[in-house]
Amino acid sequence: MTMPPRPAGAQATLLAHIHARAFPPTHRWDAQAMQALLDMPGVSVVMAAGDVPGFIMVRTLPDEAEILTFAVDPAWRRQGIGRGLLACCMRQAGAAGARTLFLEVAMDNAPAMALYRASGFVQVGVRRNYYPDGMDACVMRLDI
Repeated sequence: MTMPPRPAGAQATLLAHIHARAFPPTHRWDAQAMQALLDMPGVSVVMAAGDVPGFIMVRTLPDEAEILTFAVDPAWRRQGIGRGLLACCMRQAGAAGARTLFLEVAMDNAPAMALYRASGFVQVGVRRNYYPDGMDACVMRLDI
């Protein structure tokens, strides 16, 4: 018997709204997808301060962490918000015991790749056809 999807909570709805503004249609996650991730062990969200629409969702395991998604509303970009979110995420992952932080980023997302490189991430692989539109993902790693 298949259970119907349960309604997403307020946090998942907010995250999906921000995500929809930050990503093209083929890369967007809806509230149910956000809720499924929030329900996973070790998943937390770092929200931007105040009313700024931005967040990082990260999953932390005993010695490593992975950024699941990272979104800042386009109207708020180029103001240091992403850099601040990323720095907070790195501190929190390290405090939780992670020694490494991983992420995947679309190969054509030059601004995000520049931010990650400036923060110390290095490319460690490529996932071919990772995104629904066929775009490859750059796998990046940071030693915390």
